[in-house]
Amino acid sequence: MLEKLKSLREYSYSLNSGYKVACIIEMQDGTLFEGVNVENPSFKDGLCAEQVAIGTAIANGYKKGDFKTIHLYGMGKIITPCFLCRQVILEFFKESDKVISYDEEGNTKEFTISELCPNKFDEGDLI
Repeated sequence: MLEKLKSLREYSYSLNSGYKVACIIEMQDGTLFEGVNVENPSFKDGLCAEQVAIGTAIANGYKKGDFKTIHLYGMGKIITPCFLCRQVILEFFKESDKVISYDEEGNTKEFTISELCPNKFDEGDLI
């Protein structure tokens, strides 16, 4: 998976920050969806790699409950999803699903969604 992530990361459109991120989402049926971060001059309007991969899965007909694992690769060290991505992840993944983050040497760290998002905001909070 690391080699695929390294290759994918080269497609990152990160002209502002220079910080490239790649993400591969694994679905319950084994299908993989890829994403990279996409920046633009309006910093707040950029897309994270996780958002791109999740959105691509949704655009291909997958739905909540079909997601299984997030593989994440940044630059140099183990990274975790930003808080905006964590909210998107909560919408489509189960709390027991995994995020596996890779560093440059191939070391990994696994997190469950519930570890990354201990106090989730969901539809129950909209009342």
